[in-house]
Amino acid sequence: MQRLCSGTLDAKELRERALVELRRTVTFDAHVWTLTDPVTRVGTSPLADIPGLSWPELPALVRARYLSEGTRWTDLTGTCIATWRHTAEVLTAVFADRFGCWAWLDLWRTSGPPFTSGERDLIAAVVPALTAALRKAQARTFATAPSTAPPAAPAVLVLGADLQVRVGTPAARDALHRLNPPDDPAVVEQAIPAAAYNLAAALVAAENGVPVGPPWSRVHLGAGRWVTLRAARTAPDDGIAVTIEEATPAERLEIFALAHGLTPREREVLAELVTGTDSRHLARRLVLSEHTVNDHIKAILAKTGAPTRPTLLARVAGTG
Repeated sequence: MQRLCSGTLDAKELRERALVELRRTVTFDAHVWTLTDPVTRVGTSPLADIPGLSWPELPALVRARYLSEGTRWTDLTGTCIATWRHTAEVLTAVFADRFGCWAWLDLWRTSGPPFTSGERDLIAAVVPALTAALRKAQARTFATAPSTAPPAAPAVLVLGADLQVRVGTPAARDALHRLNPPDDPAVVEQAIPAAAYNLAAALVAAENGVPVGPPWSRVHLGAGRWVTLRAARTAPDDGIAVTIEEATPAERLEIFALAHGLTPREREVLAELVTGTDSRHLARRLVLSEHTVNDHIKAILAKTGAPTRPTLLARVAGTG
């Protein structure tokens, strides 16, 4: 597991290979491993295998997970591991650090004995390394060459009260499919609603007084692009609209800084750098010496792997 975590796998392959390693010592019959926005903690990129679950049943399952107060990933960030009973024995692991919540994992055991304390301890032991690896995998997406594709068309999905997709623009369906492509390319519709279900369920949870976080989330779409998904009611007691749009510069900046593990002061310095402020003026604005500012900039360059300031700023902006 340490070798996996020290490599350069993307978040999807890292989770897939980590599950293979976990299954060598902890048996489970189903799993759901979902990436989250580090700030809102809303999921958008699930990796799941639940035998026997039909796709029409999935929205209700996602909705129930967001409403299950006390067993959600947001309730376990301090303890990181918990087991609970649903239709099966479930072990939940939360992948969070001081920079945010990056993912949660549910392992289901539908037969056999409950998870033992030894199995819980084993999963808990690998959580810190996997957390850091998942965060670094997100950080590496910013070093990817940016897409030269033209601006996307309006991307909107409308879900009903049961969270089933009523209607969606082609751009929305394409984006959601790219966020979580199906294992079987012949099943075009299979992966489309996954992110929409999570956003809509987060909205429903907030409406029921048990919020996970605000109903929006940022996610890497590929080729250096980050998009922001948001859920909102089209009207009171009516459908839920899920929109997908390019992440704003401020939204990219925040997730870039968190994914690279920048300190609060380094994030403050970076926020000034992206406005074009030079070291001298930045020192005045932050009431620091110019030498200290330059030390912070060197630390930022080292943590992000950017060789120069222009490269750093281009990665933050998604322009190079």
